Amino acid sequence: MASTTAKATPKAGRGTGSHQDATENPKTDPKDVSNQIKDPDQWTTGGEPMTGAQASYLKTLSEEAKEPAAFDPDLDKAEASKRIDDLRHKADHA
Repeated sequence: MASTTAKATPKAGRGTGSHQDATENPKTDPKDVSNQIKDPDQWTTGGEPMTGAQASYLKTLSEEAKEPAAFDPDLDKAEASKRIDDLRHKADHA
């Protein structure tokens, strides 16, 4: 009687079976700068309207910094981000 041997297969979502150690992980590769913080002027989506979260946070910060004019509901994502950064420093949230 022939016996069968179970062959190990890679688990789903783990690639094609080639072995990668931690030094080859793109999430930990120090040379990979694709996910690093970028200047808002370099964002590909920077010209889109700011998100709801940005609007809410900007409104709160502008009130805390006593600069209500800093909130403008028509800002784009990039400008909202810049104002948030500026107001975080003024409101001592840095």
